[in-house]
Amino acid sequence: MPEGDTVYLAGKRLHAALAGHTLLRGELRHPRLAEIDLTGAGVLGVVSVGKHLFTRFDDGRSLHSHFRMDGSWHLYRPGMHWRRPEYEARAVLEVPERVAVGFALHDLELLPTAEEARLVGHLGPDLLDPAWGPAHEAESLRRLAARGRHELGLALLDQRVMAGVGNLYKTEICFLLGLSPWTLVRDTPDLPAVVACARKLLLSNADRPEQTTTGSMRPEEAHWVFERGNRPCRRCRTRIRVADQGAGIYARPAYWCPTCQPGPHP
Repeated sequence: MPEGDTVYLAGKRLHAALAGHTLLRGELRHPRLAEIDLTGAGVLGVVSVGKHLFTRFDDGRSLHSHFRMDGSWHLYRPGMHWRRPEYEARAVLEVPERVAVGFALHDLELLPTAEEARLVGHLGPDLLDPAWGPAHEAESLRRLAARGRHELGLALLDQRVMAGVGNLYKTEICFLLGLSPWTLVRDTPDLPAVVACARKLLLSNADRPEQTTTGSMRPEEAHWVFERGNRPCRRCRTRIRVADQGAGIYARPAYWCPTCQPGPHP
């Protein structure tokens, strides 16, 4: 599932391409929305909220989309070949000089803009909210502390705590703070540092598609432990371990260095 910065960047690019234009083509190919034609609607803007996107129109409606595991929005020039199969397209929004195509958007809903909170009102503070301030930080800390009996790695993935962290950043936050992902939140020595680290990592990658937590833009050097199971730790050369964290469909692979991240583990 994409991280919050990926969704933020997609929203930023969609906004730049669509805002202020009238749709020349507005097809919704989702089974529930196939009879709706948005052609002629004016696009007010596109905003991200955590991992959710809202395309807002001048008729008081918003198109909500969520990437889940395999969804994405692409931008093309009219007439360009699409990089994903046409049968995967769930939305096609065309304005002069740009075509936005939403692929594999299993969660797609058209709703009144005034009711957007119905879909995102349960989320914790958005780590990439342009208005982020002390109140957002305090609320994130309060929600995190309330998960005292939960494992830190699972709490970081809980969008009701802070919106935007995915498995990549969960893994790297735990490494950078020297904590096992299985450390209980109540045993985490510095919860403000967790919030600060999460926001810092997402902010640092928000305006580019590449994601690095080490500072290197070389793909083979971009991450400390994420997807580096059984390889040597970049700091101490201990073999990086990997194990599932979470239950059932919510299980995600957790990567950690037993030396740099002491504490509970499977």
